[in-house]
Amino acid sequence: MEDFVANIALSSFICGIAFVGMGLVMYYYPPKKINDLYGYRTGSSMKSQKRWDFAQRFCAVQAMKVSVVLIVVSLLFYFIPVDTAIKQFLGVFLLLLGAAYLLYSTEKAIKQRFDKS
Repeated sequence: MEDFVANIALSSFICGIAFVGMGLVMYYYPPKKINDLYGYRTGSSMKSQKRWDFAQRFCAVQAMKVSVVLIVVSLLFYFIPVDTAIKQFLGVFLLLLGAAYLLYSTEKAIKQRFDKS
């Protein structure tokens, strides 16, 4: 078991599991009203209640997609003969890339769905 844990990108694996949990919670129990504590909170998502509701649902689905990629890729690192430190660095990079994708795709969807006013 130690060999398995040492040879996967553990950071992206754990964050992938966290993204699944976050996505499920946000999908089934999205915040009902705009708030500063919980949910997908950006300037564009907080402009109206319709934008807020859309952003919560859209981001939840995207988070679950990103989580699948994070988990699968981190498990595939087990079969790549590279130093563990490099695998962990790539795992963190993959995590940051996934988070950037969440922001980009959600903001793009908000802009496409709602007018600029």
